[in-house]
Amino acid sequence: MHADMVLVNANIITMNKQKPRAQALAIKNEKIVEVGTSDKINQLVDKNTRILNLNGKTVVPGLIDAHAHMIALGHLFPWVDLRGVSSIKEIQRKLKAKVHETEKGKWILGRGWDQDRLKEKRYPTRWDLDKVAPDNPVLLNRVCGHVGVANSSALEIAKIDKETAASWRELIDKDPKTNEPTGILRENAIDMVWNLPEPSDEDLLKACSSACIEAIKAGLTSVHWFTHKPNEIQALEKLRRRNQLPLRVHLVVPMKHFDNLKNKGFSDPFLKLNCVKIFTDGSLGARTAALQEPYADDPLTRGILNHSLDELKMMIETVDKAGFQVAVHAIGDLAISEAVKAFKETLGEVTIRKRRHRLEHVSVLNPHLIERIRALGLLVCIQPHFVVSDFWVSNRLGLKRARWTYPFKSLIKNGILVKPFPEERISVEEALEAYSINAAYLSFEENVKGSIEVGKFADFTVLSQNLLRIKPEKIKDIKVEMTIVGGKVVYSATD
Repeated sequence: MHADMVLVNANIITMNKQKPRAQALAIKNEKIVEVGTSDKINQLVDKNTRILNLNGKTVVPGLIDAHAHMIALGHLFPWVDLRGVSSIKEIQRKLKAKVHETEKGKWILGRGWDQDRLKEKRYPTRWDLDKVAPDNPVLLNRVCGHVGVANSSALEIAKIDKETAASWRELIDKDPKTNEPTGILRENAIDMVWNLPEPSDEDLLKACSSACIEAIKAGLTSVHWFTHKPNEIQALEKLRRRNQLPLRVHLVVPMKHFDNLKNKGFSDPFLKLNCVKIFTDGSLGARTAALQEPYADDPLTRGILNHSLDELKMMIETVDKAGFQVAVHAIGDLAISEAVKAFKETLGEVTIRKRRHRLEHVSVLNPHLIERIRALGLLVCIQPHFVVSDFWVSNRLGLKRARWTYPFKSLIKNGILVKPFPEERISVEEALEAYSINAAYLSFEENVKGSIEVGKFADFTVLSQNLLRIKPEKIKDIKVEMTIVGGKVVYSATD
């Protein structure tokens, strides 16, 4: 047998406990056929074999992001990046620049602001946006995506007025003097505006393709793609038929579209659909995450539960009976507790472990909740970047609860797949495991990807340095040199 391609002179971190390190590997028909020394792999080379001499660079299993809102990355409409902005005036400057390059009347979307980072220490309002964008409908979402601010044009198109604001209560903020909506929308109210801009099929294809390109540049070979609308799925199916998907996509669809998709489940090496997302609460940043006790910095609220326990149980049972995996968004400790209770009363441990049902985020925990999750066999999908973005968590929750917010180490110690507190730090190896073999397990794919061993897909991320040998603070400087999916180089930094 001769290989289609070989990687030699590499530092290969396999994530296979039986053979944790190697120098080289061989690929044939999109899969790994040998892992070992460069001398051994060279025996599989003939004149038709492509040889990649990596000169000591590090190869890890293809990285997997198990919770990605990809369509936002693809930017369907003129898009304003507001990550890190420090004032409302800066938001206005960025928005004004986007208005100048956008056709009058065309939608402008954006994301990334955080009121706790703003000099004014308040939410932006419709009137702030109107000053620089009077003739374009605008929606700018908070960094968490659970709060947005719309300008007057967008509110008018969405027919959001005093009466609408009154009926939506705490989900639409109102001026205390006039009862006019301020433009701040929370949770489901955001969809009243978000769902209005309708992209063309071609725009949607471009956005999906652009998102994939950005992902492979970051070294991702697989993503769990959290969709917003069914037309995203149609666009991805079209890209797959055209053989234009450069990475593997595991689709997660919202519960509100499940009835139209429950007979459409499918699985192919590059596009799978078998997971449904249910929202139980919102976010800590928006104070809509449901807590057992009031927020420390706003004692008048404990957040919002989107569903009663009975409603949650009914949805879980419906999805499970249809043969789909359930992914429940639960951030606050009350929401997590309700989700765990719903799973236990509806399905029980055996079914949960078989279907690998999952909880998303699980930000605010405690030892008792962790034990309940472990006992039921629920899987947990965490987002480490929350540690950075939620820098205010101690003020929002108080020190006692903040100690058990994002407790990654405690989750791992309890065998739960997966802060600002040193005792919850995890090792680089544990982090890599979370983004490789553990993430593959989350989508029932641990036998075909997630580690570098014979018989698995030839999916790899090639890094400029050995992330296990350099100082942790230097890891952020590591570059993705190459991304390989199914034995095909889909991204190279030198191209």
